[in-house]
Amino acid sequence: MKNSAIIIPTRLGAKRFPNKPLVKINGVPMIIHVLNRAQESHIQRVIVATPDNEIVDIVKEYGGHAILTRNDHFSGSDRVYEAYKRELKDNVDLIINLQGDMPNIKPDSIPKLVDLMRRNHCDIGTLASHIKDKEEIIDPNIVKVHVDQDLENNNFLNANDFFRIKKNLTNEKIYHHIGIYAFTNVALTKYVKLSRSRLEIERNLEQMRAMENNFVIKVGLSDNIPLGIDTIEDLKKISKEMS
Repeated sequence: MKNSAIIIPTRLGAKRFPNKPLVKINGVPMIIHVLNRAQESHIQRVIVATPDNEIVDIVKEYGGHAILTRNDHFSGSDRVYEAYKRELKDNVDLIINLQGDMPNIKPDSIPKLVDLMRRNHCDIGTLASHIKDKEEIIDPNIVKVHVDQDLENNNFLNANDFFRIKKNLTNEKIYHHIGIYAFTNVALTKYVKLSRSRLEIERNLEQMRAMENNFVIKVGLSDNIPLGIDTIEDLKKISKEMS
């Protein structure tokens, strides 16, 4: 069995930017832009997972598939797992957790990650891009990933750490982390049964739960930098870019 699915976890109650999935970019709700990019990747199944009826309704209005999940999940990956068990069960072996706030992700980034996962043995895979300026290093809204070597187009390197702000970065290989994860079905099942970890809570980064429990996370290089929308300023920037 070699089947993949994309699950997009999203909710209206985000503390930093409430109702973010429904804000409009060029007249279209952000979650629909993300849904469209996922569908354009030609992965077999695309599901939006949300605790909010408003999002379910808007996704269905645009012809997508959405399911209503519990509202008490601590992370997007926990929500992804609920959707996986309810909708897919054992029919897929690779589950893509695509963050619902990246409306300008390139569709071909997703099958690239799938291909890297198929050709390399690891629990979780993700993507990163080059840091474009020093402001990104100190911006806490931009997650960074540390690896041992230079990321190149076709390599898939072990992640050493993920962080928002960190000192003493001289000579370290630091990249802009992109909010997409590929889990094997086995890894996702193990992940959600673990308690939230110390660094997951401290850094507000769900991947730290996996790191602190010795999952192997590998990182591939993306040739673009999809902007995650966390602030009104991000929304203005992405609206201009996508206009």
